[in-house]
Amino acid sequence: MHRALTTHKPGVPLLAGVDGCRVGWVVVVARLDAQYAEEHQVYLCARFADVLDLEPAPAVIAVDMPIGLLGAPQPGGRDCDRLARRLLGRRASSVFTPPPRPLLDALCYAHVRRQGLSIQTFNIMPKIREVDRVMTPALQHRVYEAHPELAFRALAGHPMQYRKKTVAGREERVRVLEQAPLPLFQGIRAAFAQILHSYPRSQVAPDDILDAHVLVGTALRILQGQGRRLPCVPACDQQGLRMEIWY
Repeated sequence: MHRALTTHKPGVPLLAGVDGCRVGWVVVVARLDAQYAEEHQVYLCARFADVLDLEPAPAVIAVDMPIGLLGAPQPGGRDCDRLARRLLGRRASSVFTPPPRPLLDALCYAHVRRQGLSIQTFNIMPKIREVDRVMTPALQHRVYEAHPELAFRALAGHPMQYRKKTVAGREERVRVLEQAPLPLFQGIRAAFAQILHSYPRSQVAPDDILDAHVLVGTALRILQGQGRRLPCVPACDQQGLRMEIWY
């Protein structure tokens, strides 16, 4: 954990950015209070259900994982996936096509590959299953699908130039957070360095930490009514979940 929150003030909303990592989920929780907005706490949660059970509960959670799945394969995936790729340009490949729900329990890559899904999608399917099994339409009033590359694009005004797993990409994203006009990211460079020192790479990667941080910014925009979503009017899946991506 880093920079533990002081005693929570009743009525002051908490925000969370969530990204999958090697041991589960990395969660950055921040307080909206204008005086203390830069204070935050970092958690590693083994299960997505643990994220939902955090106390005090964040008012808005932005998570980088698909919510709402198609009932059958569709080229390019959901409408929100295709629109996100169009916005991201050179970073379009960061948007994976989620599995349709009938393929969600597939255990063999050869099976999903025949349906046009990538190895990257297959590797995150256990986490997609975790989210899908707990999500409800009511929970979507608090938990929102988001995408870190769209969040960085929103802050910078353009897609990132370098891949996030490179040193250049890491530095580019830290600079974008540093230059954002939000108290939320004050001191982010020192905070990022300390978190890297606190957690071994076998648990959480540097890009996981940065992705979780930038999604706190997305959570803030959603709470303030300034968030944007793709598409503007999303379709719902067979479970009643909206298929949308926020940024």
